[in-house]
Amino acid sequence: MSEGRVERRLAAILAVDVVGYSRLMGTDDEGTLAALRAIRRELGDPKIREHRGRIVKTTGDGLLIEFASVVDAVRCAVEVQREMAIRNAGIPPERRIQFRMGINLGDIIVEDGDIFGDGVNIAARIEALAEPGGICASRVVRDQVRDKLDFSFEDMGEQQVKNIARPVRTHRILLGSTTEMPAADAPPNVATAPPPRAAPRKPSIAVLPFANMSGDAEQEYFSEGVTEDIITNLSRNRAFFVISRSTSFTYKGPAVDVAKVAAELGVRYVLEGSVRRAGNRVRITAQLIDAETGHHLWADRYDRDLADVFAVQDEIAQSITGAIAPGIISAEIRRAQQKESSQLDAWDRIMRAHWHIRHFTEADLAEARRLLTEAISLDPVNSMALSDLAFSRHFQAVFGWSESVAEAHAGAGEAARNAVRLDDSDATAHTVLAIYEMFSGRHEEARRRLRRATDLDPNSAFAHGYIGVSYAFAGERDATTLHADYAIRLSPRDPLLVIWYLCQGWAALTAERYEEAVEFAIRAAESNPEFPDIYAVRAAAEGQLGRVDAGRSTLDELLRRMPALTVGDERLNRPFARADDRERFLTGLRKAGLPEG
Repeated sequence: MSEGRVERRLAAILAVDVVGYSRLMGTDDEGTLAALRAIRRELGDPKIREHRGRIVKTTGDGLLIEFASVVDAVRCAVEVQREMAIRNAGIPPERRIQFRMGINLGDIIVEDGDIFGDGVNIAARIEALAEPGGICASRVVRDQVRDKLDFSFEDMGEQQVKNIARPVRTHRILLGSTTEMPAADAPPNVATAPPPRAAPRKPSIAVLPFANMSGDAEQEYFSEGVTEDIITNLSRNRAFFVISRSTSFTYKGPAVDVAKVAAELGVRYVLEGSVRRAGNRVRITAQLIDAETGHHLWADRYDRDLADVFAVQDEIAQSITGAIAPGIISAEIRRAQQKESSQLDAWDRIMRAHWHIRHFTEADLAEARRLLTEAISLDPVNSMALSDLAFSRHFQAVFGWSESVAEAHAGAGEAARNAVRLDDSDATAHTVLAIYEMFSGRHEEARRRLRRATDLDPNSAFAHGYIGVSYAFAGERDATTLHADYAIRLSPRDPLLVIWYLCQGWAALTAERYEEAVEFAIRAAESNPEFPDIYAVRAAAEGQLGRVDAGRSTLDELLRRMPALTVGDERLNRPFARADDRERFLTGLRKAGLPEG
């Protein structure tokens, strides 16, 4: 094969092997195969899909998987091994199915769907160095992902492995003890109880199977479907660590002790609920519980007609996800705010900054930037911190609350690009980069990236809302309304409601529907009266309506937030796709009494 026809690429390779496969097969071949198929179906394949992996080949006792992102490869391996440890907790040692895993990042050759080269060989060789239930990674993998996730590495030194000329620096991923192996003098076949797991640094949640209260076993599929959809929806949000369906469903049955579940799974939050069906009506209740305090953070009830079972299932799962995601973040913010400054870690700083950003005042954005700069110095590969920094810098640029508008705008772009580079699967990171692109005049590029964000997380109100913003500045009112309303339905308690209402005001302004623009500006102010553009939109609309006194009063509110503003000020640059829309906006401000400058 000539070099010209060789396809090469950089990839993360995960090699997986079943520990003691021959022994397991010799003891119970049918049972072992059935158990392995169930693990693949319920845990392995879903996790590989979730993290965008590709199964290259399978053998009786192993898998070879390719990932485009080394972060995705490590996440996938860690989550599978943790779930397997929980599955094995109550199984006698000689019957446990355990995996060894090896991860490498390197150059590979691709031919007819198979992969070859040292990048593959090293992954396979270091897999053999892993303990049962463990993961070994090459040095390059460690360097790419360390300090990013909720685990650490142990240096195993340089290892000489078969058929690799040079020694390979290898690291063991420390997953934490999730099961206690029996003591040497313990009776055989007696499994000891698992100790509590350490909670990850980011918020963690277990969604327990919703109880079927209908008295009809045939309704189990509906309650299970709602639970599975909520788990899937939450798993797409990179801010959370979500226990997998296969583990959550081990708690199906009679009422469970939430505190015990949380301790066993190492989670901070538990969602539980019930489904009761009578005729063609269904009632679903759900409650989000802080496992440490036992307090209910949120609860709601949904009554629906079951004209279309799957449509109702999707709607309810989406509504619950949209309600609890902001609830978890709010609880995390409260945790961070209750700590002394000396106790704050990177995550606490991010949560405090998250709160400040969404107040949209000059002082709050400055404090958010300070906190995020500190968080990034503590955790340089945290994409959420970089995303929030990009978002805060964006508004400092837009409202002129920085030493230099151009510098703040450039800083937003740099932070957003770094966030995407660190986690290409993060919908929030792609959204903040799209905001930067939109305000740089690259509308189509921004729209494509926002679509990518909604592909990564279809329940991201942030991404859907900013699609609405992009249509607003393109002068497409109906599309703006569609996406802004959808963002509001996804997350009805979101602090960003002010933007979703206001973008409809911008769209109404460009459509010369000035009364409507004023109404949306008023609704935006009800969500957060500090956001300066509320008064820019309202003053422009009032000016166009000839309401001079009202326009001047509104301008006073704008000038209080953006002093010495004039018509020609760069702080009024908004990403209008059409020059006429920009002129319509500035003309309205002139009519309201804003000076030319």
